Amino acid sequence: MKNLKFQSVFDIIGPVMIGPSSSHTAGAVRIGKIVNSIFGEIPDSVTFHLYNSFAKTYRGHGTDKALVAGILGMDTDNPDIKNSLEIAHQKGVRIYWDILKDSNAPHPNTAKITVEKGDKTMSITGVSIGGGNIEV
Repeated sequence: MKNLKFQSVFDIIGPVMIGPSSSHTAGAVRIGKIVNSIFGEIPDSVTFHLYNSFAKTYRGHGTDKALVAGILGMDTDNPDIKNSLEIAHQKGVRIYWDILKDSNAPHPNTAKITVEKGDKTMSITGVSIGGGNIEV
């Protein structure tokens, strides 16, 4: 039997979230929030490397705002997600985008995030696999 990635009906229904997309918005927030949690502080700068589908639709689907919201520690249902780029700017976080529309990433919803603060640097790659679920 094939190993299923979904554990319950709630995984299929999806998360409580600000839309428009569970993969491109909620999943992206969760990827950013994992990076925030592991890094342990708001970085001075963040580079988002977006691959394939994320790269092609990141502005239209709100993936850019969602990733930044996660980096700032927001949850998937935070109404400030739509303002995350401005909030990051106000906090002095420099945001860089590396848009790779035609890469050979193993999943179309892949983001590699590199965060820096002083001497501290970390990179994490996350994939939004659907329904707001992620793999890191």
